[in-house]
Amino acid sequence: MTSALEDLSDAGVSVWLDALSRRLIASGGLAKLVSRHRVAGVTTNPAIFQSAISGGAEYEGQVAELATRAVTAGEALRTITATDVRDAADVLLPVFRSPRGGRDGRVSIEVDPRIAHDTAATVAEARHLVWLVDRPNTYIKIPATDAGMPALTEAVAQGISVNVTLIFSVARYRQVAAAYLEGLERAADAGLDLSQIFSVASLFVSRMDTEVDSRLDALASPEARALRGTAALANARLVYEAFEEVFSGSRWDRLQGAGGSKQRPLWASTGVKNPVYDATKYVSGLIAPDTVATMPEATLHAVEKQGLVAGDTVRGAYDQARAGLQALDQLGISCTEVAQQLEDEGVRKFEASWNALLAEIDAQLTHGPRSKREAT
Repeated sequence: MTSALEDLSDAGVSVWLDALSRRLIASGGLAKLVSRHRVAGVTTNPAIFQSAISGGAEYEGQVAELATRAVTAGEALRTITATDVRDAADVLLPVFRSPRGGRDGRVSIEVDPRIAHDTAATVAEARHLVWLVDRPNTYIKIPATDAGMPALTEAVAQGISVNVTLIFSVARYRQVAAAYLEGLERAADAGLDLSQIFSVASLFVSRMDTEVDSRLDALASPEARALRGTAALANARLVYEAFEEVFSGSRWDRLQGAGGSKQRPLWASTGVKNPVYDATKYVSGLIAPDTVATMPEATLHAVEKQGLVAGDTVRGAYDQARAGLQALDQLGISCTEVAQQLEDEGVRKFEASWNALLAEIDAQLTHGPRSKREAT
């Protein structure tokens, strides 16, 4: 009997963990997830680090050393997060060096979300993170904003492997894929080895349903109720259709022949926000070759425990997905508008988490660990 996670891997879906903390690394928990549960990568974001650092006593020693050096909160934040990513990358190194190496076995670290609308600063930050983490099996996360598109192209052109984050629409995904192809072409012109450059395009899935469902609930009609919980999977399936279109044809054939790798769709935000929905909804419904499914630990364990709920296949469901989004449009709900709202909110939320984390680290540098401050 194979497990559901093995079934996913066999179907061409890479299982990545959407969580990281020093406790998970030090306890051996991450190594166990890699060796026993088919976890082949790790993603991080400002909210994940905020949760880990704010409540983790494991960081106190390093913070005390940084305080002794009188570093700024910003420098301390980057030192702390880079340490976790570097250590996690070491745990994933055997996966990275396996026959499927390169595209998996990686840990993602995000550029400062406060520069999401600054192309030059994003590229400079990406280069700095490559130097700071100093591991071959990292992805630098660049947000899919208007400024992020040329930053993605420039980073790839310089040989940097990129996880493009905060994608919410098919149109934005197509822009991301085009920017990646342009970056590969520029890298090839510069004589770089394309076989060493990889990328994933992270579509945030569940947030689409959360917003669309709230709009459907406001309509309070039978037609609206029938469409609840359908937008996210339909949107993601059309992204996969676009992926199949983009990574075929003569342009892609030339790049693939030069050693280029497809920019795989990555299904992010797969944890359900509505408890009515099955815990594996956004994993079961998006099984397709050449994809990545990132999961918080709760979703990963739900998949392993209860298996995968039978859902519509991704391939062959494109017309059905289009019909579903058209039905929403007829009710006055534009997924294009929703996607732009979610992108703007996503940048703001990550920026808020980053600022809160900076404030917490600054307080620890100045006044000591939270545990000691609370004790007094």
